[in-house]
Formats: sequence, structure tokens, C-alpha cells
Amino acid sequence: MTTLLEPPATSPAAGIKSLELEITGKCQLRCTHCLSESSPQATHGTMTPVDWRTVITDAAALGIGTIQLIGGEPTVHPNWQEFTELGLSFGLHVEIYSNLYTVHESWWDLFTRSGVTLATSYYSDNPEEHDKITGRSGSYVRTRCNIRQAVNRGAVIRAGIVDTLPGQRVAQARAELKSMGVTHINTDRARAVGRAMLPGSKPMLSEMCGRCTRGRAAVLPNGDLTGCVLSRDFPAGNVRESRLAVLLRGKEWASLAASIPPLRADACPPNDSGDCDPASTEACGPAYDE
Repeated sequence: MTTLLEPPATSPAAGIKSLELEITGKCQLRCTHCLSESSPQATHGTMTPVDWRTVITDAAALGIGTIQLIGGEPTVHPNWQEFTELGLSFGLHVEIYSNLYTVHESWWDLFTRSGVTLATSYYSDNPEEHDKITGRSGSYVRTRCNIRQAVNRGAVIRAGIVDTLPGQRVAQARAELKSMGVTHINTDRARAVGRAMLPGSKPMLSEMCGRCTRGRAAVLPNGDLTGCVLSRDFPAGNVRESRLAVLLRGKEWASLAASIPPLRADACPPNDSGDCDPASTEACGPAYDE
């Protein structure tokens, strides 16, 4: 990829309004349904900081209004604040999709900045059930604490609930989020992607909700361009080899878009991402280690 950071002279391509940037596969949690199979042992991938800066610059030049930093857990990437600041400098809306497991005091200024929103995943009002899904004891308490802090500090925040266990307390989780002041809450089922796939099964586009490529696109940690983070197994080129504008106007992208099934009744909301509603805590006391 070229390292030039000046926006190329291009016009909006493929009707993309939102670009998901999966800047890392690393995460403090190991959710049972994780679409990217992230974990503490995963890596940040092969995309360099220069690569990500070029993608953000290209997105702005293409008229893409929103970028979302996602993972893994985006805040474990050493350059996530720099990427956020770069997006804001171009007038982009930047959403940070965090598990809110660890939030350092110094991050709240950026989280509450105009043009920045937070998104997180929440699974149950029962700590044991929540922690069973995330694969890490104590994650419920820390995420809940930071959601409360986000609301109290005036951050714009939304939450997604993924129904992944039989009898999961989804309705109660929604009620608890509302009681904390979260008003934007989406609910989705676990999609057969990543760890949620049955053993021996293969990824299928028919499992997608129908919004992939339709107003959204995603760049993965290896540079692959996909219709969204869920359609990760169906890349349409790589941004380390070709500029974003070229890929979005290319035959591979057009072919992928044509293969996406029609919008389904259980489609993800237009501004959603993550687990499809995918998938941090100094705020409630002494700083936690990541």
C-alpha cells in the first residue's frame, strides 16, 4: 500500500456510508460466539499504523461519514486513539466498539468528545451468565461499571445483546441497560460465524442479514475488504494491495454485493456492527490491568 496520506481525488463509491475497521484480533475476553475468534493470545494482524491511517484518509476522501473501530478489543491496539483523532480531524463520526472491560481515566475525554460514540456488548443481568459467555470472570461487573460511567459522564453509548445461550436473560439484560440510562439497545441472535459455527460447517453468505455491502464495508486486521465484519470469509480484495476507492469500484466488490441475499426480517440495524450486535475499568476505583 502507498504510504501517502493525502486524500485521493475521488468521489463516493459503492454507496458506502460506514466503514468498520477491525484494527486488532486481540481481546481480554474470549466470547463463546465471537465472530473473529479473538482472545488475549491473538495479534493485531498485518495491517500497520500507516496502512490504517491511509484507509481512514481514503474513507474521508470517499465521503464515507462513519468509521467504527472494532476488534477484538480496539482499545488494546496502541494506536487506537491516534486513529480516532485522525477520523475526527476529517470530520468523520467515529464509533468505538469496546467491551468496556478496561477504561483508563485518561480515555474519557476522547470517549465524550463530540463526534465520538461508544458501543458495547451486554449479555445478561446475571453476572455468572454474562461471564460464562465472555469467558472471563468479573467481566460483567467491569462492563456494567463502565456503562454507568459512560452514561454519567455524558458519552453517547449504545449496547447490543446477542442471544447465544438457551434461556439467556436477554429481556432482563435489556431492562437493566435501560435502568442505567442506555436508550439505544439492539438485540440479535448469534450468527454462524467464527466460534458460533458448528464443527465441520462452512461459512455461508445465506447466514448474513442482508446489509453487508449495502451502505457498509469492513477492513480486517490482514487488510481484507469485506461487506461487513460478519462476512469476513468472503473478501473482495485487500487494502494493502490496492487503494480503497479502487476496490470499492472493482469487479470483486460488485460480485460480492450481487451475491449477498436480500434484506432479511432479522437484519442488523443499519448502524449496527460487531457480533452483528457483537462484541476498560479504572472508573469505579483503582485502575485495572488489561
